[in-house]
Amino acid sequence: MKKTTLALTIFGVIGLGLTQSAMAAGFQIAEYSATGLGRAFAGEAAIADNASTQFRNPAMMTYLSGTNLSVGTIYIAPRIDVHGTSHGVSSQANNMASSATIPNFYFTHQLNDKWTMGLAIATAYGMQTNLKNYQFSEFGNQAKVHTIEFNPNIAYQINHQFSIGAGVRYLTANGHFGAEFPKHGPMAIYVEGRDSHAWGWQAGAAWQINANNRLGLNYRSAVNLNLNGKVVALNPMNPSSMQDITVPGSLPLTLPQTVELAGVHIINSQWAVSASMNWTNWSHFKDLEANIPALGGNHLIKEEQWRNNYRIALGTTYKVTSALTLRSGVAFDSSAVNSAHRTQTIPETNRLWLSMGAGYQFTPNFSVDTGLTYIKAQTANFVEQNPNFGTLNGTVSGHIWLVGLQANYKF
Repeated sequence: MKKTTLALTIFGVIGLGLTQSAMAAGFQIAEYSATGLGRAFAGEAAIADNASTQFRNPAMMTYLSGTNLSVGTIYIAPRIDVHGTSHGVSSQANNMASSATIPNFYFTHQLNDKWTMGLAIATAYGMQTNLKNYQFSEFGNQAKVHTIEFNPNIAYQINHQFSIGAGVRYLTANGHFGAEFPKHGPMAIYVEGRDSHAWGWQAGAAWQINANNRLGLNYRSAVNLNLNGKVVALNPMNPSSMQDITVPGSLPLTLPQTVELAGVHIINSQWAVSASMNWTNWSHFKDLEANIPALGGNHLIKEEQWRNNYRIALGTTYKVTSALTLRSGVAFDSSAVNSAHRTQTIPETNRLWLSMGAGYQFTPNFSVDTGLTYIKAQTANFVEQNPNFGTLNGTVSGHIWLVGLQANYKF
């Protein structure tokens, strides 16, 4: 359920309103590798298991020798249920979040004893929800954001203790947000944007304190997308006709900056423990504006008043034999919105992660990693108020299963 609640309320000249939300903790996706999944992504900015390390800290590429390739996928199976009540009528939307398969590709090449280059193709943001057969769909019943990130990186080893790295991030995105009147009537509002492109960057550092302790720090910049496409809404010239019109429109969408501080401690030849603290700057998301030229240009759609999100994770790595490695982890992912601003489409709430995984070294050059995670979403209440539709009181609950598989090869 990683992660937000992107809310949309379009009323314009006809006074209609609705609420759209996107994913938990911002529509972020932490699931970038099956290796890290087994530890609940604890210590990722300080651990160099394979080429995927560059996505969480490019400086860690200096710990990889030769040429490395990692290819994998993570399957996300959510079960999120929403129950709403308005004007004495109740309705239930079960299994509102869609399952997804998230592939990834990573490559690193050591240029010399100081420099290493790499390429990551993955995603850090995405979600899709649909409230089917739900009585209160006019408050928002569908939302989607899909992104793909191309991330070339370079790293430099200053000395045996310190390394630095940086990379460019190129993102493509598409998405839609919508609401319709119950029983598949006309659209109250539907905003769709495709093929948005934007640039960002990341930078990281690693400090090898001694042979058994290492710290890593990584920063990923904000990325400003503008989803250009269309708006479908009730005809503002004749709303009583209950007929839709389609006009051009766009929706600016900022993916926030993040910081990760991570550490790993090697206890002995078999055991290691790792930890991470992640911070995401959702507090800049105070309101949402859409540009609809046919309705007069920019419209203040909704005040969001989000807050910063924190994630704390603790993991272990146990080397059973020279070939077999076991991993485990636990994490707490805080909500990026309080109860006063929670919405129904993908309501944001706290999450607890429980993870385990394994890796097997089949040959000196080839290994396979697996990961399994159960995420429990905290049951939470929400209240939505709309001048046209009244007050909606609701409750959200659910859980998510994550299963990952990754193959690694060293040339």
